[in-house]
Amino acid sequence: MSDVQTIDLEATGLRAMNAQLQAQARQTNRTAWEIVNARGAHAIAAGLDAPIEVTVRGSTGYYCGGMNQQALIHVHGSAGPGVGENMMSGSIVIDGDASQYAGATGHGGLLVIKGNASSRCGISMKGIDIVVHGDVGHMSAFMAQSGNLVVLGDAGDALGDSIYEARLFVRGKVRSLGADCEEKEMRAEHLDILRDLLERAGADARPEEFRRYGSARKLYNFDIDNAY
Repeated sequence: MSDVQTIDLEATGLRAMNAQLQAQARQTNRTAWEIVNARGAHAIAAGLDAPIEVTVRGSTGYYCGGMNQQALIHVHGSAGPGVGENMMSGSIVIDGDASQYAGATGHGGLLVIKGNASSRCGISMKGIDIVVHGDVGHMSAFMAQSGNLVVLGDAGDALGDSIYEARLFVRGKVRSLGADCEEKEMRAEHLDILRDLLERAGADARPEEFRRYGSARKLYNFDIDNAY
């Protein structure tokens, strides 16, 4: 990136730093930013709504990149709980691991986790695409409504519990499937979707190595047997 504006978070403070980044929605004269001395601070680069690039040097705390729109955020470290929460568009790349509920309720954009993701990755996702190069923990994609979750490693217990119309692609082992989640046929259109996501996420894997999971649609309608 050229003409990068560097912000020392330790000297500037979180509130002032986020105010500078958020102001780019009104004045995009600076398109590349670098945050140094992140030191696990919470809500770094939250609420952005401009086509800017933000590089974070170090690991982050809660809700990094939350509610992101348009921005390209790259974290050279790991991320705490809720990275990319309620994300709308743009992209977030985490070089390390991500804690719980990464990409929760995300409506759009691409979240890439180069390491592992903890439990509830993609919970209640609503259109976001998430690619995890490592493993995901238990209850991932719980109540996932739409979008794609791609896991190059293994998945923990109760994958896709109470899933709606999201697509789950897993290359490794699945410890167990949640309620109403089942393995689905991998058709040509799914291979195309997966191939595109793997390429965009810089993942060295072949679509044919994955299995697809989705809703069995048994919970869509009331069944008296489920009331007991």
